[in-house]
Amino acid sequence: MAEIYTYVATCLFGLEKFVGEEIDALGYERISTIDGRVTFRGDITAIARCNLWLSCAERVYLQMGQFNAFTFTELFDGTKNLPWEQWIGENDAFPVKGHSIKSQLYSIPDCQSIVKKAIVERLSGEYGISWFSEDCVKYQIEFFIIDNRVTLMIDTSGTALHKRGYRPAAGAAPLRETLAAAMVRIARPREDVLFWDPFCGSGTIALEAALYMTKTAPGLNRAFAAEDFYDISPTVWTQAREEARDLQNLNTAFEAWASDIDRDMVRTAQDNVVRAGMQNIVKTFQHDALRIRTGGRRGTIVCNPPYGERLMDEQSAFDLYRAMGRHFATLDRWQIYILTSDEQFEMHYGRRADKIRRLYNGMIKCGYYQFFKNPQRKDEPKK
Repeated sequence: MAEIYTYVATCLFGLEKFVGEEIDALGYERISTIDGRVTFRGDITAIARCNLWLSCAERVYLQMGQFNAFTFTELFDGTKNLPWEQWIGENDAFPVKGHSIKSQLYSIPDCQSIVKKAIVERLSGEYGISWFSEDCVKYQIEFFIIDNRVTLMIDTSGTALHKRGYRPAAGAAPLRETLAAAMVRIARPREDVLFWDPFCGSGTIALEAALYMTKTAPGLNRAFAAEDFYDISPTVWTQAREEARDLQNLNTAFEAWASDIDRDMVRTAQDNVVRAGMQNIVKTFQHDALRIRTGGRRGTIVCNPPYGERLMDEQSAFDLYRAMGRHFATLDRWQIYILTSDEQFEMHYGRRADKIRRLYNGMIKCGYYQFFKNPQRKDEPKK
């Protein structure tokens, strides 16, 4: 019977629901969910499959253990009692970092030092050595202490999962790919409905929609830290990638448009589209968002319009929002989804959203404003 491990998938605040659903879809067992992290169980294949497929998670960690610690002695003893030698070899690197929230052990540097010292002492006893060269495989150790409960983990992702590899350079105020993936899911794209981001910037939203609709694993074209781990057979990664390629379906009628009034941004978006291999799905072009026409098609607009960063001042952003509200109201039955950090967005837009979801782009609190009903149609049912 395959050995079962405990894992932790971290994410931006507000995306826990989507990460949990993706874990369920992969067939693993969720244990618990708190702000910014989902804990689950799975066999060794979960390391490869979750890193490849979790579109809304930031990292996947292997959980080594949990215990309560109110003192540095308890932190040291709890850390030393864990079986680090099952993963870390005598020449491997094991740097330590972490976070502490609402706990008596609040000094991060002190906690780092104690955890490191405890692991060294554990491995010294196992390998019979007192000095570690740390010049081979890197096992990034991370501690998370909340309410005096310590969780110790090994990072299996390496580079954060939002870095898919298709966007080496982003525009001003870049939208995190993991957040864009969640925005896409909320908008529920369909093959028979045009998907359009008229403020595309580097093309992230349209690209995440294309990955989703073609069943492309977001991590398919990048590497992960755990590929170097001795205890994970290369076959695990080979099979996970073969599975992902078999599931990918580029033969879809889905169409995404990525436009921007800034010609340089359009060029950047086009480069990213080609890099992602989605040039047959995503069309990039220069266009003014205030001149969008339906052309008789059904459509969904999903966007993150500029707010200060790509405009000269806030007033320019407010003027843009007012113009958007007037023009988008003319788009018949089109559905509109807008992400912005402007807390007064509805007032500037000139219309109440049918639904608002609170999301975070990094540490920036945003509102995801969703408009299902056309204000010019009195018979439009609420979605």
